[in-house]
Amino acid sequence: MKLVVVGFGQCGGRIADEFARLNKRAHGLRGLDIITGAYAVNTDVADMSGLVTIKPDFDHRILIGNKKTQGHGVGKINELGAEIAREDADKVIATIRNTEHFQDTDAFLLIASAGGGTGSGAISVMTQQIKEHYVDKPVYNLIVLPFDHEVMTEDRTVYNVATCLKSSYLVADAIFLVDNQRYAMKNAPIASNLSKINETIVQPFFNLLCAGEEKKSRHIGAKLLDAGDIIQTLVGWTTLGYGQAQTSLFKSFFSGNRDFRHKAKETQKGTQALDQAISGLSIKCNPQDSKRALYLISAPSREINLDLIKELGTQIKSLAPEAVIRSGDYPMEKGQLDVTLILSEMNDVEKVRSYFTKTINLIADLKKRQEGIIDAQRGIDISIKDIPSLL
Repeated sequence: MKLVVVGFGQCGGRIADEFARLNKRAHGLRGLDIITGAYAVNTDVADMSGLVTIKPDFDHRILIGNKKTQGHGVGKINELGAEIAREDADKVIATIRNTEHFQDTDAFLLIASAGGGTGSGAISVMTQQIKEHYVDKPVYNLIVLPFDHEVMTEDRTVYNVATCLKSSYLVADAIFLVDNQRYAMKNAPIASNLSKINETIVQPFFNLLCAGEEKKSRHIGAKLLDAGDIIQTLVGWTTLGYGQAQTSLFKSFFSGNRDFRHKAKETQKGTQALDQAISGLSIKCNPQDSKRALYLISAPSREINLDLIKELGTQIKSLAPEAVIRSGDYPMEKGQLDVTLILSEMNDVEKVRSYFTKTINLIADLKKRQEGIIDAQRGIDISIKDIPSLL
């Protein structure tokens, strides 16, 4: 599967930069291109200056809203971010249209932090604009939820998250939800912490995107998982998980059929990788709430057997009994078994619901405070009229 990736705001731009690096890795290791274009869109010049892999020209690092912000951002006001995105949408779309291999693109992936200003406001507006221009290509959002301390210290963050999530849900074909708090390392420096989180967010996409683009026959699975399978899986609220287990580096010395104990260990390692993928899902959820699921096994071809595929499928079905499940295998890495898991079309996500509830309460409290201010002002106006003026 090939994506055009567009990151909005500081967080979105950095994750898009990580996708650009992922494409370099795919090209270098496997001779594949999985990202047809990677772009960063921002109202802040300094944020884009910190990117590494996205090309540094103005066609790939796109400044919007310069007249209103003078290149200094929107100060977490996501309504302003949305307004600027509407005004400068044509600039972004025209740039994407000129992508060299745009005709090979299967879908768009737009990325933003829900708690900020530029990304939170722009992502839904740009999703709507792109869908109107390219009706035949799905548009997915990857939305990053803020750390707990950001939510606790600023009501504006909660409001931004709720309005961003609702707006994106109304227009995007699917929304990958990523909770920053699940990946936080308490004792790590902030810079390395964020860098590692971004790498962790992007890692599950590697095999998922490469599998359907593979050209070498020895790496094409018995059950190929391509762009069509992924597109049919992704609907609405979506979470992504990834797990790894080390496999034997050496072939069995037994002739004929391999030792039954070795085969049992293979299945056990696959189960371990799936357990890791489930425990590391990008947002905490109940798998039973999902209506669609997909899993991809990547391992040396001799390690992938029917028992392994059946065992993983059975385990996922027990977790998500109402889900339509798609699967595939990708014979690839030596000494390593990877499982990528997608749960989609979730009808409930507790953390999303909590943001909506908190925001409704915030709006009600704000109205009460505003009414109180008006009453206080009226009181001052009434009492001030009898005070003599010196003017």
